[in-house]
Amino acid sequence: MNLVVFGLTISSSWGNGHATLWRGLCRALAARGHRITFFERDVPYYAAHRDAPRPDGCDLRLYAEWASVRADAAAAVEQADVAMITSYCADAQPATDLLRAFPPERTVFYDMDTPVTIDRLDRGEPVPYLPEQGLAAFDLVLSYTGGRVLDVLRHRLGARAVAPLYGSVDPEAHHPVPADPSIAFDLTYLGTYAQDRQAQLEAFLLEAARRRPHHRFAIAGSMYPVDFPWLPNLFYLAHMPPPDHPRFYCSSTLTLNITRGPMAAMGYCPSGRLFEAAACGAVVLSDWFEGLDAFFDPRQEIIVVRSTEDVLRALDLSPEERRRIGAAARERVLADHTADVRARELEGALELPASLLDASLNGCATSEVH
Repeated sequence: MNLVVFGLTISSSWGNGHATLWRGLCRALAARGHRITFFERDVPYYAAHRDAPRPDGCDLRLYAEWASVRADAAAAVEQADVAMITSYCADAQPATDLLRAFPPERTVFYDMDTPVTIDRLDRGEPVPYLPEQGLAAFDLVLSYTGGRVLDVLRHRLGARAVAPLYGSVDPEAHHPVPADPSIAFDLTYLGTYAQDRQAQLEAFLLEAARRRPHHRFAIAGSMYPVDFPWLPNLFYLAHMPPPDHPRFYCSSTLTLNITRGPMAAMGYCPSGRLFEAAACGAVVLSDWFEGLDAFFDPRQEIIVVRSTEDVLRALDLSPEERRRIGAAARERVLADHTADVRARELEGALELPASLLDASLNGCATSEVH
C-alpha cells in the first residue's frame, strides 16, 4: 500500500514518544513492501534535536507552514491508498480537510495519546489535533491505548470503527549490548519529566535512593525542572537519544517504568519504553495498570511495584533471578510486541472490507483485533 502520514514528528525523539515508534513501524512496513510518506512540520525545538533527518523506511517531508506544503500533500494523498492523521499533528484540521477533498481508499486517525485526549476533554480544555467534525469522517480510528477507551472514542467522538495499535519495539534498534561501566547503575528511569508521574517517581526512585545511599540511581530524560530534588547518589543524564538506549538499559541492574496518570487511569496502555527495555533484556519494574498482564506476565516477565518496599525487595534479587526475568521479558517482546507484529496488525485492520470493518472491529472493544 501507499500510506501517507501527517504526524507530530519522526525526525526528532526529543521530548516525545512518537518518533521512536514511527521509525520502527516505518521500517517494518517498508520491509513488507509498503511505501510511506511522512509529513512533519519543521519546528525549532525538534530541529535543534533532530536525530533522524533521513529515517529509514519512509519519505520524510519537512515543511515550514501548511500553505507551503498543501499542494505537495494533496498530490501525495491523491496517489495514496491510505492517509493517516495522528494526535499532536500540528496541522490536523487542514490535513483532515485535505482528506475530505481528495479522499483515498481509506482514511485513518491514529490517537497515540488517547488518555491525554480524553482527560483534556473531561477538563473542558481544547484538543487542537482533534478535527472540528470529530472522528466520524475517518474509516478507522486507531488508539495507542486499548480497553474501555475504545468505547469512549466511538460514543463521545463519533468514531465508526476503532481498534488498538499499541506501542512496539524495533529489535534492530533495541537489543542486548555490552554493559558500559561508566553508566552502571542499580536502578534507572528513562523518561521525559511529567508532573503526573512525580509522585510515583518520588516513591519508587527518590525514596529508594534515600534508603539505599550506597546504591547508584539515575534518571535520563528531558524537561526536568531546576528545583528537582536530586540526591548525592541520584544522577541526571539529561536527554538520551534512542541509539544510546540499549547501552543505558544493559548497564542498569534494574530499570523503572512509570505510566502517566491519565494513561494508567484508562488501562491497557503499555509505553514504548516498556517494550524497548524488555527487548534489551533489562529487568523492568513497573507500576500497575489495568491490562498490564495482557502484555507481560507479572510473575515471570516483569516486576510490579506498588511501594518503596517493593523496589527495595527487587534490588535484593539474586543475579540469577534477574537474568531469568530479563530473558523471559525479551522472549515475550520478540514474540508479541515488535514493530513487525504491529505492522501486520495494521495491515489486518486496513485490509478488512469496508462493509465488515465496523462490525469486526467494534466487537473488540477491550482487546486487540483478531
